[in-house]
Amino acid sequence: MKILGIETSCDETAAAIVEDGRRLRSNVIASQAALHGRYGGVVPEVAARQHLEAMLPVVEAALAEAGCGWSDIDAIAVTSGPGLGGALLVGVSVAKALAYAKEIPFIQVNHLEAHLYANWIDEDGEDRPPPPFPLVGLIVSGGHTDLVLMQDHGHLRRLGRTRDDAAGEAFDKVARLLGLGFPGGPAIEQAARAVAKPELRLPRAWMRGTDDVSFSGLKTAVLHVVRGESPPPAAEIAASFQEAVVDVLAKKTAAAAEREGASAVLLSGGVAANGPLRQTLAARSPLPLHVASPLLCTDNAAMVAACAFYRQRSAGWDLDVTPNLPVAGG
Repeated sequence: MKILGIETSCDETAAAIVEDGRRLRSNVIASQAALHGRYGGVVPEVAARQHLEAMLPVVEAALAEAGCGWSDIDAIAVTSGPGLGGALLVGVSVAKALAYAKEIPFIQVNHLEAHLYANWIDEDGEDRPPPPFPLVGLIVSGGHTDLVLMQDHGHLRRLGRTRDDAAGEAFDKVARLLGLGFPGGPAIEQAARAVAKPELRLPRAWMRGTDDVSFSGLKTAVLHVVRGESPPPAAEIAASFQEAVVDVLAKKTAAAAEREGASAVLLSGGVAANGPLRQTLAARSPLPLHVASPLLCTDNAAMVAACAFYRQRSAGWDLDVTPNLPVAGG
């Protein structure tokens, strides 16, 4: 079964074709990062307009890369939430129009759940076995940080979440404070490479007794350091900040996986591309760690198509976008 995935939840216009939920046939992404970089963050109206311009060329490129015609496509999958309302609306509208015109079923996909399914995609064609249930998954994308228990396809329970800033948001805001640019995750990781072990110690909010996390206090601590007398170099602050975020995420995830009797751990979302997070979680986890390549961690349509194969949630023509859709919200 070949599914065309469409993703427009934020600032990537993406289309991909995945066969049987695992084989990656094509994966095309038009990023707006350079455009929004001048503003220090994503401007929703600008993002939606860019999606309108890029969507059909990206879909056509995905079909060409896969060597497929419309007669080869069995279904169209689209992200309906969460995300930016205007951006989501472009993707859902295009999916509806294409499904109607080509007489193809279309499937709605939860963007956060889709991030988990990046770990089902067999990127190199080596036919590795899929992750074994039950699974504990850490989803760390731009605006979301969620820890979930996945008993099976469609059986998802949120264990914890951020109480304030998501990890990705904290990276962006701290990068802005340090003058490192946008997006913040890669910029902070790059700057931190210059420091083997930071001497600066920043606080961790452990939220004891829960699987929740909090990064607003850490962000404020960075602000005080930056505005204090004789602040350390930006690289030192970046390294200390990154260390604090990774420490909390890795410890919380490893503890939840052991407590819940999971068989493996999934790491997903844009922040999952962070090297120190991957390394630290792999070292601390008592279970095997599954994490996709960095390209499939950031927003993409391949994960949408993979998720649709396993979930098969057919949508009606009245499908609307849900900007605040929770990870276990259907």
